[in-house]
Amino acid sequence: MPELRLATRSDAAGIAEIYGPIVASTPISFETEPPGEREMEHRIEETLPAYPWLVCEHRGRIAGYAYAGRHRHRAAYQWSVETSVYIHADFRRRGIGRGLYASLFQILAAQGYFSAFAGMTLPNPGSAGLHEAAGFQPVGVYRHVGYKLGVWYDVGWWHRELQPLMAEPPAPRSLPDLRAEPSWQQLVTAGLPFLRMED
Repeated sequence: MPELRLATRSDAAGIAEIYGPIVASTPISFETEPPGEREMEHRIEETLPAYPWLVCEHRGRIAGYAYAGRHRHRAAYQWSVETSVYIHADFRRRGIGRGLYASLFQILAAQGYFSAFAGMTLPNPGSAGLHEAAGFQPVGVYRHVGYKLGVWYDVGWWHRELQPLMAEPPAPRSLPDLRAEPSWQQLVTAGLPFLRMED
């Protein structure tokens, strides 16, 4: 059975296996040097105190991952996040992206975040379709903002409301604080119904 859970240091190699080819040979990521296992360990540890980083594990393999991070550094942006999702080439079109995002959004809302933003290199109809199926709407395009593999690329931005806005919102909760709640397991496994894995 597939599992949705928080990432740990031991997942870094599987995550690098997914992300490395994307960096090396596509414009999907604007990084140009594939990060190795040690760098992925650092990124996971740096993300988790404040934001969720989830993995989908199936039969001992990392089938996909999704995470959130800071949107901008000014204080008034603190209730917004940026999100990313990546799926292993062997596990695409099995609902993993939707499942990871469903759990991620439940956690982010429970932490007290209100808006999620996702940027993607254009054209990318697969990613756009996934994000729109997960509730995102397009909000704008940065024209010719990135140059990679000999081509100038646009980046489109999508937005998803995580919960209704409120006046005087409290500061978002830390992930360790939320994990102490009885509802934690329900939040992290919320996306399981979307998964269509072959057992």
